[in-house]
Order: sequence, then C-alpha cells, then structure tokens
Amino acid sequence: MRSFALLITCAAPAAAQDLQLDLPIDCNLGETCYIQNYVDHDPSEAASDFQCGSLTYDTHKGTDFGLPSLAAMDVGVDVLVSAAGTVRGVRNNMRDVLYTPDLEAEINGRDCGNGVVIAHEDGWETQYCHMKEGSITVLSGDDVEVGDVLGQVGLSGRTQFPHVHISVRRDGAVVDPFAPDRQIACGEPATDTLWNLPIDTQAGGLLNIGFADTVPEYASVKAGTASAQSLTQDAPIVLWAFAFGSRVGDTISISFDGPDGPLFQTDDVLDRQQALLMRAGGLNPPDAGWLAGTYSGVVVHTRDGVELDRQTTTITLP
Repeated sequence: MRSFALLITCAAPAAAQDLQLDLPIDCNLGETCYIQNYVDHDPSEAASDFQCGSLTYDTHKGTDFGLPSLAAMDVGVDVLVSAAGTVRGVRNNMRDVLYTPDLEAEINGRDCGNGVVIAHEDGWETQYCHMKEGSITVLSGDDVEVGDVLGQVGLSGRTQFPHVHISVRRDGAVVDPFAPDRQIACGEPATDTLWNLPIDTQAGGLLNIGFADTVPEYASVKAGTASAQSLTQDAPIVLWAFAFGSRVGDTISISFDGPDGPLFQTDDVLDRQQALLMRAGGLNPPDAGWLAGTYSGVVVHTRDGVELDRQTTTITLP
C-alpha cells in the first residue's frame, strides 16, 4: 500500500494557439510511474526546474517520465502520442542498456536512443526518447492521433534508468510544458501549462521498498529483483528503500514490526542531493530465531518536517 503527499499543479490550459498535451505514457502517475526530471531553467552551469527545485540537470531539455524498475520496463509500458501530428523521424534499432562511458562510441551523438519526432501545427514539435528497441510502431510520414501507441518505454541511448523523455519545441526553441511562458514562481504550483489535464507533481519520494535477508545490491534494486519472496526464522531481516529526488536534510525513516510488536527503527538524515538512491536497515535473528507470523515494514521520506511519501509492505515467516 502506498500514500504520498503531492505538490498539486493546478494547471489552467494554455492559450488556444498553444500545443495541448496528454500524458506520453500509459501509467498511473505517482503509482506505477513518476517524473524524474523537468526542463532546466537555469542558464548557468547550475540547474533548476520550473519550481526552483532540483529535479533536473544542466541543459536538460525535456520531461522524464520514469518507471520504478527494469522489471516494469520488461513487462512493457506503452509510450503514447501526446498531441496529434505527423511523424517526421524514427529510430528503432538501438539496444536497451544502462549507459556507461565505454558506450560513448556506440551512442555517437544519438543520446535520444530509439525515438520518434512528431511535427504539429504552428511550428510545434514533440520528440520522444529512450524507447525500447524494436518497439516503435510508426513510420515517418504517418499521421498520428492523441493516445495512439508509439512503442514502449525503454533504456536506449544515454540513460541510467527506464523512462520516456518528451521534449517540446516551437520553431526549434525548447518549451517547458509546465511553464511555457518561463514565468517561474519558486515553490509555487504552475498556473499555466500545456497539459490538457492537471498533473500532480512530486518533488521527491519513494519508488519501491521490500524485505530481504541481506542488504541488496543497488543493481538488483534498480532491476526490481531485490525483494525476497520468503524469509526464514534464522536469517537476518532487512528492509530496503529505493527513492528519488533527495535533498540535503531529507530523512528516510525505516521501521518494521513483528508479530509481537516493534522491532526496528532508524532515521537516516541525507547529506547530499541525489537523483536516485537506496537505503536499508535491519537486524540479525535472535538466538531462538524469529517468531512465525507477519512482519510489517514502513518507509517514510520526510522533507522540512513534511511527509513527502510513505510506503508499506509485509512478509510472512512460516
């Protein structure tokens, strides 16, 4: 079960001459997908999103709708047409792999990976990037409508996590769909966007949590394979958390209870800003072993005394 606090984007539709956008991904935002990065509004070598936050990086030119794990990508999540138009370009043959510097020659300027460019009226253009190899269903010259399937979310190009990156441009200039007029109010929700419906934005939070019998490898957490299906009475109990968008001073609180009450609690105050991060805590078994029954875990992400996100999970020991 999951609950979370959101910064609500009380979005008014953009002016009639502006492009209107639907979500470019078939998911439940805040549940099965999330926004990892926004357009960078800071012209310096620093970076700032449309709310003066940290969910972006220097020169980032789009919005990244991410999946919580590689396992979710493998199941298949569709990329959807956000606005009707005509396909002007397609790439569909780059492999899905986590970017490392030794892949630079292979990428060779094709940072977008597999993707689609769609032209719209009045000089507007959208570009979809990092799609799954071989999944793209359209060809250059095709006319597409809102909600049509373009392909699936992938891991192609220069990326460290599965997501679809959507860039919006007008006459070649980057436009942030959350702040098309570039009027930024720090910490305030957007009041004029290109989105057809209001989008709930979350300035950091939890992607997944789970029980294990050891602190899992970060790679397995990102892959979505870190959770144990069962635990034994003589093995350690570890509760891990996978989070995004941390800031200095945030707290990740990890706790779990056993059949006879509370067992473990830790509050980790974060000392650096991270796009993605993992935390874990746990206990070795008592001499007599763990009691049989249900064990309940809770992870809470807090910022400035306000709960950003909370996830719960359970596991049963025989």
